[in-house]
Amino acid sequence: MREADIALAPLPQADGARKNRPVLILRELPPFGDFLVCGVSGQIHQAVAGFDEVVRACDGDFPASGLLCDSVIRLGFLAVLPRRKIVGTLGAIDSARHERLLKNLANHLTAKILQAARP
Repeated sequence: MREADIALAPLPQADGARKNRPVLILRELPPFGDFLVCGVSGQIHQAVAGFDEVVRACDGDFPASGLLCDSVIRLGFLAVLPRRKIVGTLGAIDSARHERLLKNLANHLTAKILQAARP
């Protein structure tokens, strides 16, 4: 498993139960190699413009992703999972999409800090 992989992992559902769902591996975290992941959903109406990414069947990286339908990569649905919790990999997204997602997340996390630093 590596960054940019689409994998299956147990994620909490609305009812509190855990269910194996597709996730995107965003980053491997030190010191134990846990993964920062975000959920992937077929509910593309939940996509946040300029933040999330929608992967469509017509996109160049869709076949390699292992996804079965148009899906949204939801940066607002984050989890940290140990490597042993990853059930398996389905595929991967391309590096440009992965970089955009990381940039979107980093920009969001630092936006308030940057605003507060302005005179």
